[in-house]
Amino acid sequence: QVPLVESGGGLVQAGGSLRLSCATSRSIFSINAMGWYRQAPGKQRELVATITSRGSTNYAASVKGRFTISRDNVRNTVYLQMNSLKPEDTAVYYCTAGITSWGQGTQVTVSS
Repeated sequence: QVPLVESGGGLVQAGGSLRLSCATSRSIFSINAMGWYRQAPGKQRELVATITSRGSTNYAASVKGRFTISRDNVRNTVYLQMNSLKPEDTAVYYCTAGITSWGQGTQVTVSS
């Protein structure tokens, strides 16, 4: 298990930006898949973006072109830059390491 702590969520108007951070006290250098998922009220948790140790990325169609995932293996932190936010992006965002370790989530609310 990798302890993960998300931060950076909040309330923003549609069209605005937020940057989420996911930090851990352990090295993520050898963890291949790091990623972000989200869960809106009444909906299942869904993939937002993933990034491999080599920097290959994958995005949900709904966020492609607006969100950017990155990782800093020195600071043991994964980021999610979210631009052009829409009300439908409102959800609790969770960081994951290898789909086996999860953070507690950070709330993102986008007002119209």
